[in-house]
Amino acid sequence: MGRIFEVRKATMFARWDRMAKQFTRIGKEIAIAVKTGGPDSSTNPALRRCMQNAKAVNMPKDRVEAAIKRALGKEMDNYEEILYEGYGPHGVAILVETATDNHVRTVANVKSHFTKGGGSLGNSGSVSFQFKKMGVFKLNPAGLNTEELELELIDAGLEELGESTGENGEDILVLRCGFTDFGNMQKALEEKGLTPISAELEWIPSTTVPVNDTQAEDVSKLIERLEQDDDVQKVFHNMG
Repeated sequence: MGRIFEVRKATMFARWDRMAKQFTRIGKEIAIAVKTGGPDSSTNPALRRCMQNAKAVNMPKDRVEAAIKRALGKEMDNYEEILYEGYGPHGVAILVETATDNHVRTVANVKSHFTKGGGSLGNSGSVSFQFKKMGVFKLNPAGLNTEELELELIDAGLEELGESTGENGEDILVLRCGFTDFGNMQKALEEKGLTPISAELEWIPSTTVPVNDTQAEDVSKLIERLEQDDDVQKVFHNMG
């Protein structure tokens, strides 16, 4: 019984840690969106996207509102978005998106993570050419005719439509569009009365590097190290 309790407690703490990281990431995204486009989500698509994503991870409304207010304050840190590129173990390409108020600290930490994780930090452009930046929208498929939706969204820039499974085993409809069509797709979905579960800009690999289970574990350890860093927002890879 004691062992079961310890496992459940560890799982609970891991869930809380993941949630705290998600809240911090979205809080920074809100700050950047407000600084760039203002606090009104009706006229700021980037902030509207952040608020949708906050809802998707069950971020409390008062925390979202507090993040917006902090972003308007003079004492608020100005975050700079920086993309780092490198290789992990076994030739796996890795992109690291960061939001930082101290790029000297961030680059030193990211370089250390790569080195300790058996990889190496590269120069700008050394890895990103193997990825394509795309808008990724996730929808609840209930009541949707996917064939009709696909045809209707082509003019908005839809490039891919597929299905996925959520963290709780639920079905999810995944739409992908080019980076420059993100706003068009967001507007098209809003006009259809469809609210995405989440709307993100992601780096999608053009090709993947096949790895076995042991190699995948090596790469995953490095990715986990990077994701635990407070300055890191998202990590993308081409591990197959």
